[in-house]
Amino acid sequence: MRFKLILPALVFAYLLCFMASGAEPAADLTMWYDEPAHLWTEALPVGNGRLGAMIFGGVAEDRLQLNEDTIWAGGPYDPANPNALKVIPEARKLIFEGKYREATQLLDKQAMSIPVRQMPYQTLGDLRIKFTLDGDAKDYRRELNLDTATARTQFKSGDITYTREIFASHPDQVIVIRLTADKPGRISFSASFRTPHRPSKTEAQNGDLTLSGTSGTAEGIAGRINFNARLRAIADGGTVKATEDALSVDGASSVTLLLSAGTNYVNWHDLGGDPVARASGPLDQAAKKPYGQLLADHVADYQKLFRRVAINLQGTENRVGSYFSSKPTNQRLKPFLKQGDPQLAEMYYQFGRYLLISSSRPGEQPANLQGLWNDSMSPPWGSKYTVNINTEMNYWPAEE
Repeated sequence: MRFKLILPALVFAYLLCFMASGAEPAADLTMWYDEPAHLWTEALPVGNGRLGAMIFGGVAEDRLQLNEDTIWAGGPYDPANPNALKVIPEARKLIFEGKYREATQLLDKQAMSIPVRQMPYQTLGDLRIKFTLDGDAKDYRRELNLDTATARTQFKSGDITYTREIFASHPDQVIVIRLTADKPGRISFSASFRTPHRPSKTEAQNGDLTLSGTSGTAEGIAGRINFNARLRAIADGGTVKATEDALSVDGASSVTLLLSAGTNYVNWHDLGGDPVARASGPLDQAAKKPYGQLLADHVADYQKLFRRVAINLQGTENRVGSYFSSKPTNQRLKPFLKQGDPQLAEMYYQFGRYLLISSSRPGEQPANLQGLWNDSMSPPWGSKYTVNINTEMNYWPAEE
């Protein structure tokens, strides 16, 4: 992908800034907040084009809402109305006669697809992690670094500082969750899957926690997308135990959680894939790498795309640590019109590029109406592809 400015408003912005290919960001591109997300729309997104997560950053319990880009309701079907061919000439005749209402009624009844509505994109479910802590959180911060595509939550509980780093790796095709504490042996938690899909099943397999299920039915089309998600813990010290309900870690000094998922989707008419193999293969390979290598490979792969464009609005050369970036991102929105905040405009522009990179990679499904992220079985407008304008809008920042 190559990114360029193509909209009139951004062309104007170009006149006020310097754009450089392959350059490091001119300012801090970290979105940050001083409390956990309470709503799905407040959570922070990560994605590798195929797998996505919305991270809430809870303290005693964290939630990662999960997506895999081929989990859609229904299955392959032919929507063509068999009556359409014969009624179109009649509808055309009615139109020429000025009988527009009659033509519309005829087409609605005899020519529209069966069913009329398309299948919706659906959530995979949630990963919930319940932690054992020593007290309430202090010095809380959650953030998303757009330059490294890494989310981070940090806080102090008792006399211990806990840090969670999360990213979705395109090279390794897994979501990586790194849990650390500044004192040894203090990480204990229980992780479990939840999903609205029925039927579904969680179980322990070779030390992994797994979730399997089938996509939902919609518009009378039975769900036929089978999926499998797997979670593996690699702990430094402590004990790891998998049951049919949860993956538990007790007394570890650090833990790397690897999450993968796969479906039986091959293409629009072929559901012959093996979801278990597609989930377990990347997981087994990623588990062979130390965390530092997983992170380095992820950042290098992502920055090849993200650092193709740097934007520097006037007066923001030394914004890192400034009045603006020292405030939580949500607190910068209201003062924006009165005070101005050029760095927030830079971040907004780069956040759009981040979302496209994170929800669209070659060989995977295109970005849908919500990119990659959806927490619903029946989202607004189906979170589907609408090519009258919305799909095109997704790719305005990109040139193939």
